[in-house]
Amino acid sequence: MDTPRFGIPEPLARRMSLAEQHEYLRARFSRRRVLRGGAATAGAAVGAGLLGGSACATGARPAPASVPVPRRATVDGSLVAPFGRHLAFGADPTTEMRISWQVPLAVHKPYVRIGTGPGELTRKVEAEVRPLHTPALSDDLPAVDQYYLHAAVDGLSPDVTYYYGVGHEGWDPADPRRFSSVGTFRTAPDRPVPFVFTAFGDQGVSYHALANDRVILGQNPSFHLHAGDLCYADTTGHGKKSDLYDARVWDSFLAQTEAVAATVPWMVTTGNHDMEAWYSPDGYGGQLARWSLPRNGPAPRTSPGVYSFSYGNVGVIALDANDVSYEITANAGWSGGEQTRWLERRLTELRAREDIDFVVVFFHHCAFSTTSSHASDGGVRDAWVPLFDKHQVDLVINGHNHVYERTDAIRGGKAARRVPVGGDADAVRDGIVYVTAGGAGADLYSFPVPDSYEGKVRDLDEVKTYHWTKDGEKNRDTVEWSRVRYTGFSFLAVEVEPGAEPKLKVTALAESGERVDHFTITRSRRQ
Repeated sequence: MDTPRFGIPEPLARRMSLAEQHEYLRARFSRRRVLRGGAATAGAAVGAGLLGGSACATGARPAPASVPVPRRATVDGSLVAPFGRHLAFGADPTTEMRISWQVPLAVHKPYVRIGTGPGELTRKVEAEVRPLHTPALSDDLPAVDQYYLHAAVDGLSPDVTYYYGVGHEGWDPADPRRFSSVGTFRTAPDRPVPFVFTAFGDQGVSYHALANDRVILGQNPSFHLHAGDLCYADTTGHGKKSDLYDARVWDSFLAQTEAVAATVPWMVTTGNHDMEAWYSPDGYGGQLARWSLPRNGPAPRTSPGVYSFSYGNVGVIALDANDVSYEITANAGWSGGEQTRWLERRLTELRAREDIDFVVVFFHHCAFSTTSSHASDGGVRDAWVPLFDKHQVDLVINGHNHVYERTDAIRGGKAARRVPVGGDADAVRDGIVYVTAGGAGADLYSFPVPDSYEGKVRDLDEVKTYHWTKDGEKNRDTVEWSRVRYTGFSFLAVEVEPGAEPKLKVTALAESGERVDHFTITRSRRQ
C-alpha cells in the first residue's frame, strides 16, 4: 500500500535509490498539488528570484520543474534581520573565508562588510542568494521557503583577526545601531603554531546541543569539525522520499549554532540524516544551498561534504560515507568510486608535504564502534581503512553512533597497541586511533557492555558486537579494540603542538566540561 505521507508504495520505495525516488515523485507531484499546500513561513509570499543562474555555478542544483518559485514582492529591508551566521574556510584557510547566513524574507542586494577593526568595515563583498523551496509534504507540513546567503571573501592576510557584518539593502551592519551584530574571525597562520580544534557529530536542536556549543566556545578553537547528521530535519535518516522531514528545523538549528559558528569556522560533512530527498536526485541540494565549503573535492560530481584543507601542520580531509555505506544504501556508489580515488590522491599529496605532520580524516559512518544501534560499517572498512593504514593517517573521527567511543591503535582491522586513558599512540609505529564522537546533542544510544572512561575505568579484553556487510546483514564480531566508552553528551578538543616532536593532545569533554578521556598522538619519523 502507499505510504501515508509521500505516495510511494512501500515495497517499491525499499527497492528504489534516492535518485529513482526523486524522479518518481517529480513526475507524480503536480503543480496544482504543490500550490494547494499553501505557504507557511514568513518568507513564503515574497520573491526568491534573486538567484538567477548562479545556483548551478556554485554546485547547487535547480529545483524540479514541478516546484513553483515563489512570487517576488517588495520588502522593507530595514525590517528583515539576518540570523544563523556560520563561517567556513575556503580551500586556503590562510586567505579565504566563506560567510553564510539566513534571512526570513527575500532581500535585495545582500553583502558583507569586512575590515580589521569594528569601526573599519570598509570592504564590501556582494553575496549570493540561494533560495530553497520545500513543497507542502502533508497537511501538518505546509510549504516552506528559506533564503540562504553566501559571500566568498578572498585575498585576506594570514593570521589576522577580521571584523565583519552581514547586510542588505535597508540593513547596513556599519550602522552604529547595529554594532552588536558585528562578528569576528581569524584566518589561519602561514606557519606551524600551537592551536586547538574541536569535533563532534549528530547534533540536532536540543538543550544538550546548546550546552555542548557553549563548552566548545570556551576552548577557543580555530575551527570545528562536524561529522554529519547536522540538524535532523529529516528524522528518519534512510535517504528516502518516505522519510519524515520538516525543513523548518533548519531555522532553529542555524539560530542555535550561530553563537559558535559566527566566529569559529564550522566545517561540516554529510551524514545519513543530511540526505534530504526533496531538493535534488542525490539529496544534496539542501546542503548545497545552506553551506559554502571548500570546492576542492572529487570532480566531476562533487558532494558538498567531500573536501580538504590544511591548518598549520595538520591536513584535514572530509568524506561522505553515504557513498560507501553497507548499512544505509540510498546513495551508495554515488561517486562511481571517484571519491575513494580522490582520497588516495589527497592522502598522497599531504604525506608528501614537509610542512604537514598530522593527517586527520572525518566522516559520518563508523569504521569501528560497538554500540547496539549501528556498530561498524563494513563498507567504510572495505573502501577506506586500507588507505588510512597505507598512508598512516593519525586520527579518524566519526559520528553516527550517539555516544563517545575510542579505540586502541588499530592496524589491519585489529588492535595493534593498547591505548588506555592517558596513553599515547603513533600511527607510524602503532596504528590509527578511531574516535566516535556522536554525542553532540541527539538522543543517546547504548553499548552492549558497561561504560569505561576516566574516573570509571572498566577495561574489557573483548566486546561482542557486529559490523554491516555488503548484503545489508549484521556480521557478529568479538573485538578487542574498544578501549573507552561513555554514554553521554560530549565532544572532542584537540590541542596541536608543532615542533621537533609534534603532538596531538586529544581530550573528550562532557557537556558539563568534565573530562572523560584523554590521549596523545605522536608522530615518529616517516617511513
